[in-house]
Amino acid sequence: MEIALYIAIIVISAVLIALVVLQARSPGMANRDTSSIYRTRRGLEKTLYQATLVLGVSFLLLSLIASLPIFG
Repeated sequence: MEIALYIAIIVISAVLIALVVLQARSPGMANRDTSSIYRTRRGLEKTLYQATLVLGVSFLLLSLIASLPIFG
């Protein structure tokens, strides 16, 4: 059980890193147009953003679980 938890944390962290790098390279982020203050995310950019949030929360919860004394 403990090994599976650590493997899940490693896999989620690698995917999370990849998602953040993909978001930084998306063409929507490179646009420095100051005329529009608010811009909505659409399509792939929205999916990447939502996946990053879900994986970030999952990573946080798994890390908290792994830090419990029963896994010491």
